[in-house]
Amino acid sequence: MSAEIQKLHAQLLRRRWFLRDCGLGLATLAARSLLASESPQPAANPLAPREPHHPPRAKRVIYIFQAGAPSHLELFDFKPELAKRNGQLPPADLLKGYRAAFINPNSALLGPKFSFAKHGQCGMELSEVLPHTAKVADELCLIRTMQTEAVNHAPAQIMMNSGTQQFGRPSFGSWTLYGLGSEAADLPGYVVLTSAKGTSGGASNYGCGFLPTTYGGIPFRNTGDPVLYLSNPPGIDQESQRESIDALRQLNDLALQQVRDPEIASRVQSYEMAYRLQTSAPELMDLGQETPATLDRYGIKNPKDANFARNCLLARRLVERGVRFVQLFHEAWDQHGNLTAGVRQNSLDTDQASAALILDLKERGLLNDTIVIWGGEFGRTPMVQGGNDGRDHHNRCFSLWLAGGGIKAGHIHGTTDELGFQVASDPVHVHDLHATLLHLLGFDHTRLTYRFQGRDYRLTDIHGNLVQGILA
Repeated sequence: MSAEIQKLHAQLLRRRWFLRDCGLGLATLAARSLLASESPQPAANPLAPREPHHPPRAKRVIYIFQAGAPSHLELFDFKPELAKRNGQLPPADLLKGYRAAFINPNSALLGPKFSFAKHGQCGMELSEVLPHTAKVADELCLIRTMQTEAVNHAPAQIMMNSGTQQFGRPSFGSWTLYGLGSEAADLPGYVVLTSAKGTSGGASNYGCGFLPTTYGGIPFRNTGDPVLYLSNPPGIDQESQRESIDALRQLNDLALQQVRDPEIASRVQSYEMAYRLQTSAPELMDLGQETPATLDRYGIKNPKDANFARNCLLARRLVERGVRFVQLFHEAWDQHGNLTAGVRQNSLDTDQASAALILDLKERGLLNDTIVIWGGEFGRTPMVQGGNDGRDHHNRCFSLWLAGGGIKAGHIHGTTDELGFQVASDPVHVHDLHATLLHLLGFDHTRLTYRFQGRDYRLTDIHGNLVQGILA
């Protein structure tokens, strides 16, 4: 190798080493540029209240998620024709292109297991196992024509809560908190309460996805400390803990100024929230402050018992304290068999407290600007499963109800066919529901976006239309 070539080779090595090891390579420069443009500017408080796109009709949400898929045919959508054709095979043309999750679609039809009656001035037809819900019929908007693509529990639950069947997207609650911030000084902006068993979709149902972690749902436990490790360990008093948190804040602030990572702001916020929760959480969870009449209305016999009724009352207490989004999960509705007893028991466990929550919010002046949602991830088939007392998953139509801020009260939206198999008029896709709920919270769903990995994401992705028929 000539001296001239050796000299050129050495120059190239030096240049390559400089560009590579000093973080100045083209790929590194491009990545840093993208990260800088995609990351929002850190705020002193990422949960500070913010103004939406237009004046909102509602400013908070209580989402009662009845996981496992309640049967619309036993609860909300009475089908006399299905009762008449009990035991018969469904029409062949009805099943064209249809695939059930487990059963042979050509299974016999199964008539409804309970009687129905009309209630309220609106004449809403509801099942005999929902006597308390029947008393608040004129406050409800019953959608009978919900639709989704998903046919199994975990994907369908994640779809209902995040707008996609895929893991890793922000939940509806997280988008709400990201858009509006929180009015709660001493509690998380998004609280999750569970009864029965955990959901099939797990934490993805209330996770923040690619949003900063401060916007994720915070599960509260039913026993002991509401949040793990909330109490100080032996030897640590309030003053020494405050000093430790202040020191951590100073260190995190220095790191925030250097790297401008929004997760550092989230970390600061989580430490401060944990400190304040040591006082606010025990006060929140103490239902002994409630009157005997209130406890009786919800059906709470012992205020310390962990159950769905207690969670409903906690939901009211949370929104009173400025929490933006409260989500209750109750997974008990997957009746592939033992349908009659299962639906009856689940209704007994949830009906009274759900209705009490509506009345309690209304009496306290909170229902006008609070959206309450009650429903699961899909419905159940008109065809039988499990001998003669069960139904399979069904995504072509199912029911849920809404109440509160901006929702048309005493209204029944949409119709299904005579067998409750598919939508006959006014379909409402999950994306349409999300678009409408965001609209009521003051957002144009196409504009509430977050830039991640080079593109703008939103709850409704590229879908969603306002459901004008359910707006007051």
